[in-house]
Amino acid sequence: MIQLGKYLTFIMILLFCGAIETRSNLTFDEFFDYTEFPTISFSPNGQYLLFETYRAAWDSNSYESKLWLYDIQTQKKTVITKNLGGFLNPKWSPSGNWIALTKTENLATHINLGAHDYRRSTASDQKSQQYIYFYSVLSDELVPIAIGTETASFVTWSENDSSLYFVITKPPLMDEEKEKPEHEHEWNDVIEYRQRVKSLTSTILRLDIDDNDPRLSTKINTIKNVDFLIGELLFTSSERKLILTSNSPLVEDLADFEIYSIDLEEPFKLSRLTNNQAFEQRLQLSNDGKHVLYQQYTRTPIDTGFNDTQRRLFSFDLVNGSIEHLAKDFIGNIVGHAIDFDGSLLIRGQVGTEVQIYRQQSPTEQSNYITGWTGTYEQIKLSSKTTRSVAFVYSSFERPKEVYLTNDINELQSAYPITNENQLFSDREMPRAKVYNWKNDEDNAIIEGILHYPPHKFEAKNLPLLILIHGGPYDASINAFEANWYNWAPLAASNDWLVLEPNYCGSTGYGDQFVDQIRRQPLSRPGRDILAAVDRLVMDGIVDPNRLAVGGYSYGGFMTNWLIAQTTRFNAALSGAGSLEHVSAWGTMDLPLIFTHLFGGFPWVVPHLYQNQSAIYQLDHVRTPTHIITGEGDVRVDADQSYILERALHTLGIPVKLLLFPKEGHDLSNNPWHGKIKVREELKWLRKYGHQSWFPKKQ
Repeated sequence: MIQLGKYLTFIMILLFCGAIETRSNLTFDEFFDYTEFPTISFSPNGQYLLFETYRAAWDSNSYESKLWLYDIQTQKKTVITKNLGGFLNPKWSPSGNWIALTKTENLATHINLGAHDYRRSTASDQKSQQYIYFYSVLSDELVPIAIGTETASFVTWSENDSSLYFVITKPPLMDEEKEKPEHEHEWNDVIEYRQRVKSLTSTILRLDIDDNDPRLSTKINTIKNVDFLIGELLFTSSERKLILTSNSPLVEDLADFEIYSIDLEEPFKLSRLTNNQAFEQRLQLSNDGKHVLYQQYTRTPIDTGFNDTQRRLFSFDLVNGSIEHLAKDFIGNIVGHAIDFDGSLLIRGQVGTEVQIYRQQSPTEQSNYITGWTGTYEQIKLSSKTTRSVAFVYSSFERPKEVYLTNDINELQSAYPITNENQLFSDREMPRAKVYNWKNDEDNAIIEGILHYPPHKFEAKNLPLLILIHGGPYDASINAFEANWYNWAPLAASNDWLVLEPNYCGSTGYGDQFVDQIRRQPLSRPGRDILAAVDRLVMDGIVDPNRLAVGGYSYGGFMTNWLIAQTTRFNAALSGAGSLEHVSAWGTMDLPLIFTHLFGGFPWVVPHLYQNQSAIYQLDHVRTPTHIITGEGDVRVDADQSYILERALHTLGIPVKLLLFPKEGHDLSNNPWHGKIKVREELKWLRKYGHQSWFPKKQ
């Protein structure tokens, strides 16, 4: 009887285990089928929510944007249009009957034409007809309106459906349009560099249409030509003005980044509204149209007296010209903002690894946290006063990104998802993550990061470690679910690595002082933070000291290059678009002002800092097999930096591989296969070198 009882117990255990639903691990291909939500917006009457999805279209070697219309009452969503290779940039008309669309190329490519694009265009170049598209909510029809051969951007409607304003930007020094020099034949095909890269101009135009059917009557009028690149455009009916920001493909002078207005009544007078040693961006009008809210942060040369700051929020009074600093008490990084129905300010603020929503009832009051889920809130939008719906995009370590709706901003946890684009990730056995803290004893600082554990190994010990370092440096790894070639910690963890994402000194979300301390020690200080994390993880028994790897992209690549020149403890390194020698990087990158700021001066003013913080002069210490990738046309971190690293390590006899991605800039946004191939080859490199030392380590 005892034996029979044991047998029955065994059978019951088998049946119970079989009844439990087992989830399979996420595959490599599945990881890259993640959907992003670039934009969401309510119709003026609050009846509809418009949202855009963006994901890889593998068969076309491109990305696909789809625009969806969600009916709040019927809870029905419909695809109204799609676009391959770019974004749709939808804008509701004042009545809500129309949605204006501009099908653009990738936004980064469209806005930043490239400091090193010296190619001449000729009158014989073929240019395709460009359109602004109008989608009718009433008839479910998409109407194209031809606007010429230049791409439209930054569309903003006027006070009614009968006209809208848009911007076109002409490439530098179009040969057929520039003034011909007196002795042109003497120059042949020679290009004057600075004139070439600083000659971007923008034109603001008004498109007048029949608001019943745009095909019946259209007229385009030029409003203003400006001698700079326009970054954003808004229309305010109460003041009859256009509000715009200036921009530049070369970040050399902060005077190139300001806010302007154009008075449509006087006649089209251009006025400069700000004069700050700072970047201004993300404009939004107040409910009454008399104030423009904008985010601002400083990155200035050392001799100006300004310090590094995280993103801050300001308001410009369009009536009297005064500027007010909003949410002054908020210690973190302001990444977004909205205006509630009662006029109070809602901010999306990053503190540590969390991006939450805070309210400031009035400029004189403190900001208060609105209780929500832990994780990251994105793109919060509010509908009309009548419907009072709230929409946002949300994700966390364990919840993939979706669009959510709620009827009360104060009841965020009652929100429900209206999309299931990333349901696959919820159906898979995913890694678990947690926040991890350690102390950098040398600088007496507490540093925070995120640990991603392999599936079924949460809180396990003696794991192989991959440190994935975020770029920026003014950025942070946060409690969000991301799945792409840049944010691939969940995939690395699914491949049995414990992944640490360190928020080293210079990261946002920990106060302005923490951000500013990276200056004059831009590699060495974050390097100490990261190596202190390795020490602590080994001491705690979490990590196997003999199975260590490090990698990162952009500034994460800078740090990777630096760390392998400081220690031989890493078995493998993944260097993506990282600088190695910072004087040449300062001279070739598109934002030299940031470098001047980080190093505390120009290369000829503080040459010792540029040399001391450059890994090129310490490469004889490297013993780490290193995988390198770079975009062939990168103007942020020139591909030459990766060539130098590859040649140096090859000369030293260190295993090294360099991958070049054609027709790609810094963001690898042209072809989704490039990002997929990047991570595939990096995982191969980790499997080959990451689990044992290639070179005998020094004692």
